[in-house]
Amino acid sequence: MAWYLHPKYWITWIGISIMWLMSQLPWRWQMAIGGLIGRILHRLLAKRRAVCLSNIRLAFPEQPAAAHQALCKAHFLSLGKGLMDASFSWWGRTKALKAHAYIQGLEHLDKAQATGQPIIFLSSHFTSLEVSGSIIADRIDSCFVFRPHQNPLLNHISIKRREARFGKTIAKDNIRSMVRALKHGEAVWYAPDQNFQGKNHIMVPFFGIDAPTNPATSRLAKLANAIVIPIYCTRSEDQQAGYTLHLMPALENFPSKDINDDTIRINQLVEQQVRAFPEQYLWTHKRYKGCKVDGADLYQ
Repeated sequence: MAWYLHPKYWITWIGISIMWLMSQLPWRWQMAIGGLIGRILHRLLAKRRAVCLSNIRLAFPEQPAAAHQALCKAHFLSLGKGLMDASFSWWGRTKALKAHAYIQGLEHLDKAQATGQPIIFLSSHFTSLEVSGSIIADRIDSCFVFRPHQNPLLNHISIKRREARFGKTIAKDNIRSMVRALKHGEAVWYAPDQNFQGKNHIMVPFFGIDAPTNPATSRLAKLANAIVIPIYCTRSEDQQAGYTLHLMPALENFPSKDINDDTIRINQLVEQQVRAFPEQYLWTHKRYKGCKVDGADLYQ
């Protein structure tokens, strides 16, 4: 751990310290600060703003340019608040987090647990996804699949905080550990909705455009004889302020005999979730990286 004190990590330490400090503030203050950060990011991150707009145009071609711009700005506000969500989830007071958490569709989890089968929580990348880990961990022993950070210090801190608040963590490419955890009775939280160009990727539509997609959910469910419950987490600042973890009914006849059909079905579920809360989905991710339309790169 001593090598994390090297000067090249000082900026990371400053950022982590600020995140911890923000997590100790009242929730309303955190959201106000997150909104301000989002406005600043919207102005400064021109390349990410362009990616966001490209994705939004592809997803909602029927909408006018003004609506695309408005959704892009709303997304950056949600993205800034998502930074606060992560710090709140990692370091916030447990009592405060519980007070701001609500589960919709808990009966679907109860029904799945009654079967005695392993459970896969099929998640998606909404800006408050980190909070979903804390909410789930209060209900059932779980393992959380994550993508390692390129920054070693941030990766170390994120693993430690997730394990402290959520439970066990598993790297996204470690299918063997996921299967082992499921067979040992631990639920697995898994979000396969980002760009995936591994050797087993398949091209299936996402908002009508073929995108490189990870089909591993179907394989994982088959290997572990697991029930798959789609979930996503959203943020609300209305009268019922806080976070809602949406639990949907377990997928029936899943996995099927056709992994391609299964993966299309999952993408359609994510689309359904996104249309309900469009500003809170992670549009700044290059979901169509490497894809072309009429010979042109989608992110030119």
